[in-house]
Amino acid sequence: MTLADLWYGRAPLGRVLSALLAPLGWLFCSVAVLRALAYRRGWFVSEAVGVPVIMVGNLTVGGTGKTPLALWLVRHLRQRGLRPGIAMRGYGSNASVAPRLVPADGDPFTLGDEPVLLAARGGCPVVVSADRVAAARLLATRHRCDVVVCDDGLQHYRLRRDCEILVVDGERRFGNGRCLPAGPLREPRRRVRQADLVIVNGDAVDDPFRFTLVPGQAVNLYDAARCQPLRDFAGTRVTAVAGIGNPARFFAMLRQSGLDVEPHPYPDHHRYSATDLSCWPAGPVLMTEKDAVKCRLVGQAGAEHWYVPVQAEPNPAFVVALERALAHIGI
Repeated sequence: MTLADLWYGRAPLGRVLSALLAPLGWLFCSVAVLRALAYRRGWFVSEAVGVPVIMVGNLTVGGTGKTPLALWLVRHLRQRGLRPGIAMRGYGSNASVAPRLVPADGDPFTLGDEPVLLAARGGCPVVVSADRVAAARLLATRHRCDVVVCDDGLQHYRLRRDCEILVVDGERRFGNGRCLPAGPLREPRRRVRQADLVIVNGDAVDDPFRFTLVPGQAVNLYDAARCQPLRDFAGTRVTAVAGIGNPARFFAMLRQSGLDVEPHPYPDHHRYSATDLSCWPAGPVLMTEKDAVKCRLVGQAGAEHWYVPVQAEPNPAFVVALERALAHIGI
């Protein structure tokens, strides 16, 4: 049984195990609540960095689609004439306290897969550091950014934020509603009410603010100039590879595009090796863009290996609410 089965499944065994772990979840939530309270009361100090900070995060462990939404957000800010930068911890990186600028062709094994992806597609500076305050401050000073977007870090209260955007998985929501390790929550569910904006990844009509992930053409890992519509892969079985927080979402997207999929899920931020690539069946292999930034460095990428970029498309109501929130913080 995986953690996803425990947190999001309905099997009787999973419910029993979750109930047994519930006391640890209560302890985890209590510590999280007390820590947040300490920052609100000023017992712990939140540090400003001289420019507005927009926090894009979630309450649950695992993927909710916040990185594609962060990409959309920095592009939206650039279209408004602003100079955004992205600060992040860089999960899976060898992040030190000293902040580091991430080049578009950076090494994902040392800088993190998501930072490299954001640096390649965001069109703005990306800085990683174990100290998010230092990362944000470097963006504001050395790189002259006038707004900082923090991808993840909702619970990193030492960095003072001016606007919080909380991203929710429209299908899995908050799982069993329990805190780690009994459930997927990093803080109690009522924390949602404190966010400035709550947006749901999905197309449920009862959520006022939502976005969908729209796939683009597949891009070849061996030759990036080769692009191919997903519909061209219909009629043949394709191997689908995903080392993200919720691989099932990627597989479902490919099936919705009419593809016959053989799924190969991996843990989030999986460090691919030549052995991994050699074990995939012959024929087309489609992966996420986050997987591609690592697989292209392994040295075994071939002509049958492709990645599928996605783009977040928020509904108009969210864009209106975002503009209102940006005006409130003076940008």
